[in-house]
Amino acid sequence: MNVAVLAIQGAFVEHENMLRRLGVTCVELRGASDLRKPFDALVLPGGESTVQGKLLRELGMSDDIKQRIADGMPVLATCAGLILLADRVVNDPRTYLRTLPIVVRRNAYGRQLGSFRTLGDVHGIDAHGKGAFPMEFIRAPYVEEVGDDVEVLAKIDTHVVAVRYHNQVATAFHPELTGDTRVHELFLDMIEK
Repeated sequence: MNVAVLAIQGAFVEHENMLRRLGVTCVELRGASDLRKPFDALVLPGGESTVQGKLLRELGMSDDIKQRIADGMPVLATCAGLILLADRVVNDPRTYLRTLPIVVRRNAYGRQLGSFRTLGDVHGIDAHGKGAFPMEFIRAPYVEEVGDDVEVLAKIDTHVVAVRYHNQVATAFHPELTGDTRVHELFLDMIEK
């Protein structure tokens, strides 16, 4: 199995390390020519969504990636990746791929000082005695509205922080920074199905 990781900005190396721990081969996407490499699924990492969105367009990658997701390619998106997929962002007029029918709020918990760690339950991951999932929120968004057929996977307080929609799993937190592989395992199970 080959999983492509968008490697233009953000926490892509951490995703690659997590996937390699699970026996997955990673392909880095740094430009349009990399889209010709064979891969079965895609990871959109955390980072700065405005920078990633701008680079996706400038590097000629946006339309191809959007079409692959629309055609059913499995995708895992974390933090900034969630914003890239969102249909609408309430506090920013920019949108990017728009494949996920959700409305998000950028920097919903505040700037860097508003970053935090917590534990939460994620629907669909097997606890295997590990208990709640460790969630790292760094200048994180949250989901304000979900569209039809969007499954809520996790909430913190009343805020939606993880969703699944057909071939897309998206989190407001950074599972790649925790050492806990269960969200990535959920993603890999989705690819295999």
